[in-house]
This record gives sequence, structure tokens and C-alpha cells, in this order.
Amino acid sequence: MHRTSTHLIVLFFFLLPTLSVAQAIENQRQAWVRGTIIDEKKAPIPFTTVALHRAADSALVKGVVADEAGMFALQTKPGNYFLRVSAVSFKEKISPGFTIGEQDRQLGTMTLMATAKRLDEVVVMGEKSQMELALDKRIFNVGKDLANAGGTASDILKNIPSVAVDGEGNVSLRGSNSVRILIDGKPSGLVSFKGGSGLQQLQGSIIERVEVITNPSARYEAEGMGGIINIVLKKERKEGINGSFDVITGYPSNFGAAANVNYRRKNLNFFVNYTASFRNTPGRSSLYQEVYDANTTYVYRQNSTNNLKGQNNNARAGIDYYFSPKSILTGSYTWRLSKGKRFADIQYLDYLPNSNHTIQAITNRTQDETETEPNSEYVVSYKKTFARQGHELTADIRYLDNWEKSDQFFNQKMLQPDGKPSAVPDVLQRSINDETEKQLLIQVDYVQPFAKDGKLEGGMRLSSRDMTNDYTVTQQSSGGSWTPLPGLTNDFLYVEKINALYGIVGNKMRKFSYQMGLRAEWTDVTTTLKQTNDVNPRSYANLFPSVHATYDLPHQHALQISYSRRVRRPQYNDLSPFMTFSDNRNFFSGNPDLNPEFTNAFEIGHIKYVEKGSMSSSIYYRHTTGKIIRIRRVNEQGNSTTRPENLATEDSYGAEFTGSYALYKWWKLDGSVNFFRAITNGGNLDASYQSDTYSWFTRLTSRFTVLKNTDIQMRGNYEAPQKTPQGSRKAIATLDLSFSKDILNNNGTLVFNVIDVFNSRRYRSITEGQNFYTESTSQGRLRQFNLTLNYRLHQAKKKMKDPGEGEF
Repeated sequence: MHRTSTHLIVLFFFLLPTLSVAQAIENQRQAWVRGTIIDEKKAPIPFTTVALHRAADSALVKGVVADEAGMFALQTKPGNYFLRVSAVSFKEKISPGFTIGEQDRQLGTMTLMATAKRLDEVVVMGEKSQMELALDKRIFNVGKDLANAGGTASDILKNIPSVAVDGEGNVSLRGSNSVRILIDGKPSGLVSFKGGSGLQQLQGSIIERVEVITNPSARYEAEGMGGIINIVLKKERKEGINGSFDVITGYPSNFGAAANVNYRRKNLNFFVNYTASFRNTPGRSSLYQEVYDANTTYVYRQNSTNNLKGQNNNARAGIDYYFSPKSILTGSYTWRLSKGKRFADIQYLDYLPNSNHTIQAITNRTQDETETEPNSEYVVSYKKTFARQGHELTADIRYLDNWEKSDQFFNQKMLQPDGKPSAVPDVLQRSINDETEKQLLIQVDYVQPFAKDGKLEGGMRLSSRDMTNDYTVTQQSSGGSWTPLPGLTNDFLYVEKINALYGIVGNKMRKFSYQMGLRAEWTDVTTTLKQTNDVNPRSYANLFPSVHATYDLPHQHALQISYSRRVRRPQYNDLSPFMTFSDNRNFFSGNPDLNPEFTNAFEIGHIKYVEKGSMSSSIYYRHTTGKIIRIRRVNEQGNSTTRPENLATEDSYGAEFTGSYALYKWWKLDGSVNFFRAITNGGNLDASYQSDTYSWFTRLTSRFTVLKNTDIQMRGNYEAPQKTPQGSRKAIATLDLSFSKDILNNNGTLVFNVIDVFNSRRYRSITEGQNFYTESTSQGRLRQFNLTLNYRLHQAKKKMKDPGEGEF
């Protein structure tokens, strides 16, 4: 193991007994306060906010959010207290005072009275903070972020601290592009074929929150070196009918509508999400390249513009059946249909050798693509909570059936330097690409409390996935017939089976708590090129341990040390050998010989709550072997190929600070900053594939209320330059501006936003090799104006909660 990694492991386990001694000298025992929140019909109210206040001066001590069964538990020192309980669409309740002694206190059930019985009685209640902090993850309630109105899931991730999205939609976390993206905690067909860029098809109005888990425990699948991003979709479970509706318009063309409707009666709950949208997304890019051969330098420039017009429909419907308040069976079906039309113009300017001023030839290439993507997901899940707090069983069966068809025509014309047609015949090519995916996922998790605060957890996960890619490129001859191009026609088959078992044990002793887990995963992946009968089987087993230790410090401080082992397995797109063909000088493909990369991740995190806000900080270290990075190579003709390769190692160090603070009742700030160093060693491939970069990125959101029911929000983003094994990426600075106004007796909200005010979200990079130098700039989406109307049916308008409230 790397020397630095070894030192950190020693330090980590050295600190554990130190923390144990610290908690042992704590001379005052804490006791648990437990209870259940129900409504007037004795049904549990999930996710209720419960705040514990000191009776002497009403000071907030700590808070917690109840679970789906309305059950809550929090721990505190002996004394006199009262509870403040609140939930959307219910009247806030303050409990009678009570005393906590040396023994745990069971408060029984507390009943909240509904307020939203009629439309004209809808009241303004509290909402969760835009950002909630926990030691093992951060939760971002995206609905309150005005910049998200009218956007997609990809747009929302651009506004999440620590997360970056590049011009192609690829997602990275803390600088690592190996991120596991889940929807409702499970894999989704949206990211199977296209990775993070598939999130551009998911309308943001159906997203409730985003969870960022930077150092997951053994409970989660080991995939994702940088961590896990979980996108949680909206679903209500309140009594009666309620919902919200959105209408969107924008420029460039962005038209959409969304409905999130819920109806609950007794033990049945029906929920429906539907979104429809049409977007025209213009983009542009440029490239400058020099190729060296002996004493000769060949230069060419490339400029391209594209318009992607897409129609997206997304419908999700399901039923919850309550056998009892603690036993829920859920069935749901999701259907997506996306149709896209892409038009692109690429111009190549070739210059005379040793000159970048005299044009030798001009080539124009156009792309006309039609794409259709129907996807289906079937889910059956069951959750059983038992009498004891924390004792539960969950089971989930999920089947994904996805398909994508792409039909592209390319027309290429050669021109003379003066723009007149040349004697070179035009070229007409066609690329047809059919991709399918079928995946079955079965998962069972069980949690068993023991002793006073202990917990045993175990589970299993079975996953089977079959994917196919039928790829054909043909060219029209002078006689009009179509002839396949050599090496560009084949059938690629991908068969993956991943099975896993895990176990976790955890306990709490006064202020010190720990959790240790071990996950075993068996992986079997086989890729096949049918026409050439090229079969590549992979089979391996791995163990993934995790350790989390937490110590509660005085005055609402908390400290956690964690370790986990993670893996990034080459996925379908990483292994597929087929090259993109829209740009006939710059080709991108996968690598069938790619191996998995493994990471040991260490992190120390801290959280502090103050009266008007909260802040978290962490330092982290990751040691990676077999680091996967895309490597660009250029041949003598100036044509490039880019594909993923395994580099030897990468060591990354970082410090991250995230905070939320309300300067006044009408002015709130959220911000984050991340500093990191990454040392990458690719000497196993080429001695020049080395980098040692220091970089940072920051995000600041300022939101304030002016006049009555009117909010203004500004967000600034900055990503500093950083080095790569083949060059560097330049800085990015952007600003988003938003305005919102409550209308229709506070049942509606009108939001106007400008995304990328200065049109500066451009991704610029320099790539160098022994025989080439390349500068590239891309802007996948230009400045966007959106106007969104949100209307709430039997739902309270949510407002910002005091950021100092609760544990969150």
C-alpha cells in the first residue's frame, strides 16, 4: 500500500481508542426520548420535524426528522424540556413540559391537527432547509432553489456543492468523475447508455431532493470511487388529494408541463408524476490543433455549432398499500419516451504546413440525427417496521427495459481556399445504432437493534444486466448503393452479473458511536463482438470494508472519522469499442481491455450548528490504483482517438467547507469551497502521463426577500484551473440570477431565472502529446431564460426554516 495511505490508516485506528477514552470520562449519562407522530385519523405522519427545547430558556437543544412511520428518537442530558413538532399542512404543536432523568423517556403518540382542509385555508408552514447536513451525507432540497425552476436533473446537479457537470453532461464529485448516480436509491435506465448526460432528459420539477454521500458505508454498493449521488423523486403520502403543477416556458425554446398528484384514502395511497417537455438546446465548440512531423507543423482549426431539439415524456405511477401503519407494499411503473433531432455543422480549416494563416482547404460536414428512446421500469417494494425503533425489513424487486435507436446522416463537402467547390466528390455516410438493456435487480435489507443502542444490519443484492449494441456505418457510392465501411459494423454484447452480501454492526456508548461493515461482491462480466467472435470474459470477487466512528462534542458539535474501499468497474460505455462518427477527425470510444480501478477513501468530518445556521467541514484522502482516465492520441494525418485507459495510481487530498447562515430573516447565504491536490501517475503507459495539480472550486448563493412574497436569488460558481496528465483545464466562472413571486393567494409561485447570465459556462482545455498540441472550447448550452408557474393543490407553500433548527 502507498506509504501515505499506510500512515493514515495507522492514524485512523490510533484515534479510535483516543475517542473512546474521551467519552469514558464524560460523567453525565444521556437518555433517549422517543415517540410517534400521528394525525387525527391515527395515521402516522412521516418526516415530521421534532425539535427539543430547554424549558428554562426555550433554547433549541437538538432536533430530528421522524421516519416514514412517524417515529422519532433523540438523545439528551437529564433536565426539563418541551417539544416543538411541525409538519407541512399541519398545525404546529408544542408539547407539555416533561423531565428526563437517568432512564429513557417514552412519550407515546402525539396528534397533529391538519390545516389544509380547504383551499382558502392553506397556510404557510415551515420547510426543511435547502441544505441539510448529516455526518454521512448532505441532503439538498432542490425545490427551494430558484435557479432550478424550469431546468433538468443535469441543471440541478450543477447547483449542488462539490458536484460539477461538464459540457457533455458528465458528472464529477470532488473532482472525481467516478460517481454512482442513483434514482430513488436504485439504478436507472436514464444513465445506462449515456451516463450522467442522460439526466438531461429528466425534468427537474419532479425531483424532491438530492443526497450526496461522499464516503458510503458497506450498506451501499461499492461502485463509485468519488461517492454516490442519489436523486429522490417526489411522492406524497398525505390524506386526501393534493399535488402540485408546473408550467414552463423559456428561451432558447424550453416548454414544459409537470403534474405531481397524490390521493390517499385510509390504507391506499395513489401517486402520479408526469412531465412533458420540448427543448431546443443550441451549443457550440471550437478546436485548434498542431501536429508535428520532423521539422514540419500541420495546423487546422475546427468550429462547430449544433442544435438538439428534444421531446421528453416521463410518467410514473404507483400504489402504496398499508397493511398497517408499519407495513407498506408499493408497486410502481415508470415510462419514458424521448425523441430527439440533432443538427450539427462542422467546419475544418486546414492551413499550409508551417503556417497558421494561409488556408489550404476547407471541409464542411453536417450531421442530421434522429433518436428515439423508450424506457420502462417496474418496481415492487415492501417495508416492514417493527415495534422497536430501528427494527425494520425492506425488500425491492426492480426490472428495467430500455431501448435506444439512433439514425444519423453525414454529408461532407470539400471546398477550395476561396470557398468554391473543389474537384473532390461529396461524401454521404449513414450510421445506425440500436442499443438495448434489460436489468433485473433484487435487494433485501434487514436491521435488528440489540442491547440499548446497538444495531446489526445485513442484506443481499442480486443484479443481472444484458446490453446489446448493433452498430453499422455505410457510405454511398457513386452509383447510389450503400457499402459498409471496414471495421465499423459489428454487434457488441455486454452481460453483467453482480451479487453482493453485506453486514454491519454499530453501537453507541454515551457520546461515542461506531459502525463497522464488510461487503462482499462477486462480479462476472463478458463482452462479445459477434462478427469477429472476440470474447472477453471477466470474473473477480472483492471485499469492501467500511468504518465510521462518531463523537458528539459539546455545544452542538460532532466529529466523524470514516474509511471505505470503493471500486469503479468499467461500464458498458467504457468497454464498447465503437467510435463516435459525427466528427470524422476526432473519434471517441471505449476500451474492451479496461480493468476496474480501486480506491481506499479516508475522511474526517465535522458539523457545527449555530443559532442562525450550520456549517460542516471535512478533510479527505483517496488512494486509487488503476486510475481510469481518457487518453487522447493523434496520428500523422491529424486524426485523434480518445479512449479510457488504466493509469498506475492517483493520490488526492482535499478539504471542504460547507455552510448556511441567515444574516437576517430576509437574507440567507449558502456556500461551499473545496481545495484539493491530485497527483496522477501514468508512467505505466507513458512517462509523460504525469500531473500534480492544486485546484479549488467554490459556490455561493445569496437569497433575500424584498417587498411582500418576492424573493431574489443570485448564485456564483467558480472552478479554478487544474492540471491533467495530458495538459490542463482552464477556469470557469458563472452567475445565475432568479426572481420569484407568490400569487393566487399564495397557492402559486411565479419564478423567472437567467441561467449563465454572462454566457460564460465554457469548458476550455489544453491537451498535449509528443506529436501534437490541442486547444478546445465547448459550450453545450447557451444562456437560458426560463419562466415557471407552480400551482399547489391542497399543499402549503413552503418557506425557509431557521437554519439553526434541528440536527439535519
